[in-house]
Amino acid sequence: MAGHDGWVPSNPERLNDEQLMQRAIGAAAMARTRTSPNPWVGAGLLTIDGDLHTGATEPPGGAHAEIVALHAAGAAARGATLATTLEPCGHHGRTGPCTEAIIDAGVQRVLIGVLDPDPNVAGTGVEQLSAAGVDVEIGVAADAVEEQLAPYLHHRRTGRPWVVLKWGASLDGRTAAPDASSQWITSAAARTDAHRLRSESDAIVVGAATVRADDPSLTTRLVEGPSPRRVVLGEAPTGAAVHPCLEWQGTVTDLLDQLGEDGVIQLMVEGGAHVFAQFVAAGLVDRVVAYVAPAMFAGDDARPIFAGPGAGTIGDLTRGRFIDVRPVGPDLRIEYAPTFAN
Repeated sequence: MAGHDGWVPSNPERLNDEQLMQRAIGAAAMARTRTSPNPWVGAGLLTIDGDLHTGATEPPGGAHAEIVALHAAGAAARGATLATTLEPCGHHGRTGPCTEAIIDAGVQRVLIGVLDPDPNVAGTGVEQLSAAGVDVEIGVAADAVEEQLAPYLHHRRTGRPWVVLKWGASLDGRTAAPDASSQWITSAAARTDAHRLRSESDAIVVGAATVRADDPSLTTRLVEGPSPRRVVLGEAPTGAAVHPCLEWQGTVTDLLDQLGEDGVIQLMVEGGAHVFAQFVAAGLVDRVVAYVAPAMFAGDDARPIFAGPGAGTIGDLTRGRFIDVRPVGPDLRIEYAPTFAN
């Protein structure tokens, strides 16, 4: 993916370093669902004449974001400033080293959002560029890049997937009626947004009880993008829509270790209540995405979000911070990052 914004050389409002990195972040967002297990990286190249070329990582086996931007710029890359959200690679994999291409193109400055914790990179890209006389600056718009690449960075640092719990509930925190009926508490807009979240996930988990009750297919049929690998905690009934799936009999901790080894970067957990409780109790949740409908059951007999014992005292609450709160159709989408001691 490449783009070219025709910045006029005489334009006094040239992009500064932060703005250039923001263009790279924007390019990366376009590649979010197509690069796994590789990171979704964006690059922005500003020529000495003020022209902007952007690039994003192509599907596995294709060019990295820096190479896409360099190819778009051609000979104009000499003397340019290149912003890339993630440290350029300096090793041979499916493609050649990005550092080598940057140096050969004559790029003068490289702005890096965050260093790559992958042991194949881990600072070697910066070392190679600096040794070749390229001016390197690390940490440009680092907070925004860390947020965008959080699942990838987490996977490379821990060996486990980034875990996202997702649910739809009424205003009073209920996911189904007493008779177990649950379609539809939230709106079509919320369901579509949840399918977008599925398309960003490499795998999706539900409990066997949810499969028996709802027979979900767990696909991304409402949006464009890949469907995640399906995992059932327990045994899925023969003929269930979730097949083919991995039927997991071990602990959720062991599951994360296995999926991490398999290259799963982001894992989405869709229920049910006992499954949610297992992940929270183990301190294995990185994000919660909750869709809250403007509706109430107004009683204590409807199905809760969590099942089983929780915090026994106020001091044991799972605390955290809100990342984003916004309307999605008539519903409210709340993104929350819990903080665990471990």
